[in-house]
Amino acid sequence: MWDECRTSFAQGRTAQRARRLGLSQLACLGRHTISGLLCASGRQFVDWSADYRLFARDVWQAQRLFEPIVRGVLGGLPPGAPFVTALDDTHLPKSGTHTPGVAYRRDPLSPPFHTNLIRAQRFQQVSALLPYEWPAGAARAIPIRYQHVPPVPKPKRNAGDEVWRAYRQRQRHENLSTAAVQAVTQLRRALDQPHGAAERVLVVGVDGSYTNQTVLRGLPARTTLIGRIRKDAKFFAPPRAAEQPAVGSKRHYGVALPTPEQVRQDETIPWQEVPAFGAGKRHTFRVKTLARVLWKKAGPAVPLRLVVVAPVAYRPRQGSKLLYRQPAYLICTDPALALAQLLQYYLWRWDIEVNHRDEKQIIGVGQAQVRAPRSVARQPALAVASYAMLLLAAARVYGAQTPRGRLPLPKWYHPAAEQRLSTAELVRQLRSEVWAHALQRLNPNSADFVTGSPPAPKSPESTLPAAAALLYASAG
Repeated sequence: MWDECRTSFAQGRTAQRARRLGLSQLACLGRHTISGLLCASGRQFVDWSADYRLFARDVWQAQRLFEPIVRGVLGGLPPGAPFVTALDDTHLPKSGTHTPGVAYRRDPLSPPFHTNLIRAQRFQQVSALLPYEWPAGAARAIPIRYQHVPPVPKPKRNAGDEVWRAYRQRQRHENLSTAAVQAVTQLRRALDQPHGAAERVLVVGVDGSYTNQTVLRGLPARTTLIGRIRKDAKFFAPPRAAEQPAVGSKRHYGVALPTPEQVRQDETIPWQEVPAFGAGKRHTFRVKTLARVLWKKAGPAVPLRLVVVAPVAYRPRQGSKLLYRQPAYLICTDPALALAQLLQYYLWRWDIEVNHRDEKQIIGVGQAQVRAPRSVARQPALAVASYAMLLLAAARVYGAQTPRGRLPLPKWYHPAAEQRLSTAELVRQLRSEVWAHALQRLNPNSADFVTGSPPAPKSPESTLPAAAALLYASAG
């Protein structure tokens, strides 16, 4: 799959170097810094300046690395099925005070009774959802976009009025919502390219922070948004002809409708049972819906469907007290979308949170200590693209429904556990393959720990030596 990304780089040597670092990002055992990646690829005894220049100076676009991944996901979808995605932002903690884009952010792991602050970079991610079973079944989230969205630098207090006006103007045009509209628009254009998927509907699942006026009014054509909404949001019915005044401007909104919380408590609106897959198994959800409602944030030209999902009962352990989760309030920009599909598409969105966890804890995204303005955006994008290629390659090799790979499982694993391959298992499988290839090429009569890489001007085929990866795992 890396061969399909060669067109993203101006030179073949740059593409080969990115391929080697991307493979090292997955197989590295220690901290995933640039020096750690160099040690994992056996490049610790040669000039390493070119590997740093790859992120800081070389000519290439990070988002083009995800184009083959989008085509790969399209190849795994049934004909005519929508292209379902999830969009969310995440933070990469940083302790340095001179790293571009670093600012104080709310710590998502703060306890509910006290909000903590951390210094971190802000990235926005779009993940495509590749289902195992269509239309109701589990799905794997595969990243297809990862971009740096830094905050607008705030001027000093004694700055002039002109500086503050320019700052507020940039805040309106450079924020997470405008970046989301740009990402969705570019993805829609990519699907509309020749031999693409112009006939497919693009479905975007978001949380409550993206269910706002900027995103709803900036959606491109053939795009459906499903997002959470506040329980006290005010909706209106479309105006009827009898409600229009005889003279003057026409009304855009009709009578006020009950809020989502009032809909949930209204006994006159019946509950409907909708089956969907979530939390590892199929559930029957109880939902209420109002079709073709208007919300002033979306405007009178965008009719919405309101969906209220009743709390789901669960037990933390066998024999414990029955508990209930919180109700969910959703809106969809396609009122004609079936309830079962709408709910399933939004439940699939949770897998992007699994992406964020695996990227930080297993792949090591954000551990590289880079400060160049281009490097802080490119290096995490290359790491996430490598992770996405690993997920897509596993779906191609093992199939979407195959729960286990080739490596034997530890004895404490339940033999009948029909769970999908985790990222940790995929990384172990990759390491076993690349290190087995490296051990076959190792000279048995050599007394050296590591075979030094020749300082050739042209990068050779990317191979990861097992000795270098193991003995220098703590480097960096």
